[in-house]
Amino acid sequence: MKGLTAPRLGAAQVPTGPVPITRKITVTEGVSVKDLAEKLDVRAKDLIATLLQRGVFVTVNQSLDSELVRDVARQFGADAEVISFEDQMANEALENLLTQETTGELEVVRPPVVTIMGHVDHGKTSLLDAIRETEVAAGEAGGITQHIGAYKVRISKSDSPAFGREIVFLDTPGHEAFTRMRARGAKVTDIVVIVVAADDGVMPQTIEAIDHAKAANVPIIVAVNKIDKPDAQPDRVKQQLGDRGLVPEAWGGSTIFVDVSAKKHTNLDLLLEMICLVADVGSLRASPDRPALGTVIESKLDRGRGAVATVLVQNGTLRLGDSFVVGNTFGKIRAMFDDRGRAMTEAGPSTPVEILGLESIPDAGDTFTAVSDRDKAKTVAGYRKMKERESQLAKSSRASLEGLAEQIKQAGVKELAVILKGDVQGSVEVLAEALPRLSTEKVRVKVIHSGVGAITESDVLLASASDAIVIGFNVRPERKAADLAVQEGVEIRLHSIIYELQDEMRKAMLGLLDATVREHYQGRAEVANVFRIPKVGAVAGCRVLDGLFRRDSEVRVLRDGAQVFKGKLASLKRFKDDVSEVRSGMECGISVANFNDVKVGDVLEAFTAERVAADIGPALVDAPQNKVLSAV
Repeated sequence: MKGLTAPRLGAAQVPTGPVPITRKITVTEGVSVKDLAEKLDVRAKDLIATLLQRGVFVTVNQSLDSELVRDVARQFGADAEVISFEDQMANEALENLLTQETTGELEVVRPPVVTIMGHVDHGKTSLLDAIRETEVAAGEAGGITQHIGAYKVRISKSDSPAFGREIVFLDTPGHEAFTRMRARGAKVTDIVVIVVAADDGVMPQTIEAIDHAKAANVPIIVAVNKIDKPDAQPDRVKQQLGDRGLVPEAWGGSTIFVDVSAKKHTNLDLLLEMICLVADVGSLRASPDRPALGTVIESKLDRGRGAVATVLVQNGTLRLGDSFVVGNTFGKIRAMFDDRGRAMTEAGPSTPVEILGLESIPDAGDTFTAVSDRDKAKTVAGYRKMKERESQLAKSSRASLEGLAEQIKQAGVKELAVILKGDVQGSVEVLAEALPRLSTEKVRVKVIHSGVGAITESDVLLASASDAIVIGFNVRPERKAADLAVQEGVEIRLHSIIYELQDEMRKAMLGLLDATVREHYQGRAEVANVFRIPKVGAVAGCRVLDGLFRRDSEVRVLRDGAQVFKGKLASLKRFKDDVSEVRSGMECGISVANFNDVKVGDVLEAFTAERVAADIGPALVDAPQNKVLSAV
């Protein structure tokens, strides 16, 4: 026909206008240009031409960002769903299992994974040791060598209903590791056992452990330890925990309590049976015929063996020689060892193993996935490493009081999670009751953890995992906790007057916060001696622990983590000479204006203050304090 010419052979077929969506495709994160072209059923050069029109210069093997994949797919009439690599592997494994002509069940019951938590000196280690001895009595000569942070125990008592069953115990170092894994989205633990000493009762770290377990939504079993002691009062423990929401089954509640004695080995079998019972209720199942899927418990760099990781296989079977992706690294299983240091060739569900063959060190809580294609594993790991670098450059959007009003406008009802620490129990209890009463129709205030003492790393990690803010009342963050808060983007608010705190919370909900005073940390010094000088007062002989002190610095006096005074430096001396500044590692004499009650062991903290408008962004802690002065 006149005016029409045949298309030139080999010309790029690039859509020039809107194309109706006629199909749906599923791709994995970090998909390459070549793989996306195959999914869209177009030539790779046509896809590259489309990307060039958008100003994106790529090669055929380059990975694409998820948002870019969706936009480009629409131009070719497809709706693209981007899923994680782990999800793709899970879908493929499920399809393979469904297509297999098997005579047995696809899934089998797997052993439960248990974490033991509780207060210091309440017998956690003794209980673990007693359980290990039970395993040794079953025929394991020489005991259990703790090469890794997890181990299996087989119930060996023949008259036990759970005879032959296995339980995996995680030997994690306290709540920090537990919360750090949850912050990375890892659901590792099936059951938490809270150990409480019958002669000591519920203590602050016990409450903290309960709060962590509840925040992770994990079933709780309470082991009341040391019942063999003369002053043991198990019923008092039950009463105290009942007030905290853990009501024993014998009292009409739903929490299992077991009275045990790690020293006398009393009721240990009953505790293991109860763990199996809770596991049965949870219906813990896994598919041993699929590729392995698990979570990193801990990792380290070994001088002789390179990068080493402890992995808990949660589903599937891990075999020697398997390639894998873990977090933003990859590798091939060159050697595997069990919890007793013995070499293994394969590991089934709920089996902790130590693996060699990693390209770099993964983080605790990273997901481990066995794959058949090593090149694909390398591509995914490279893409994730690139995205991690980008996320580190961008500031994390954590919860903050300044941004609360804007979040309410965008999302409607907003829940503000709060972690509360104070200097005395009375103040903490009052504030824990007062803050939730500030809730309105549009914002609910929820105290997820409260306690007495300085703000610790554990508090910051819990805030990071729960997207909460930390409020300190007459207490300070520890130095490491302050640094971690900056790293994790967690907001810390410090107050000394209750009505100022309540007033600030109300104003935050209305978006009416006043300007803040941001404090810039300068240094810390510990008081080693105190000299009383007539007509001068108390002069503290100090050693500067870190940072520096200047003559014009403001200073606060800390005693056992709580602030007892804040003011100006009256004098700063080296021997008998006045100096303008003193740096880390040096000794000096410091007198604080209008304060003579300084004592040996006190910590002096130097800082400068700067007034900042509230609307310029999240007021993150500026190591280690961000003090807000609200107008009353």
